[in-house]
Amino acid sequence: MWRMMEARGQTALLLVIRVLYGWFFMESGWGKLQNLERVAGFFESLDLPLPLITAAVIGATELFGGALLAAGAATRWAAAALTATMLGAYATAHVDDAFESLTAFTEQAPFPYLLASLVVLAFGSGRLSFDGWRSQRSS
Repeated sequence: MWRMMEARGQTALLLVIRVLYGWFFMESGWGKLQNLERVAGFFESLDLPLPLITAAVIGATELFGGALLAAGAATRWAAAALTATMLGAYATAHVDDAFESLTAFTEQAPFPYLLASLVVLAFGSGRLSFDGWRSQRSS
């Protein structure tokens, strides 16, 4: 009984995390792409190389990675790319504040996105996903 409840709970939780944070990533990516010059200016202030290209790549990664995450398609690949993006945010935009303490780290804007990406990277998309449907069909 506990195993069945655990499996259903994991499936439901992964679905909620994927859809919710997939949507949040898509919104963030779309916002960056719609305001590319402003985002590039911010990236330039962080001394990132090729700020316009970097802004476009980050925006596209968040938009399309978020869509893949929400759909549960190529989920681990998307989660890996999104994890790298959030780690990059910590290493650049949040580096001054994030590493003062564990509390400071968890209070930064990228933290819930990073956590969601890591959960999906670790556990996959779950059964209620395109990936789950594909694996059930091939079995």
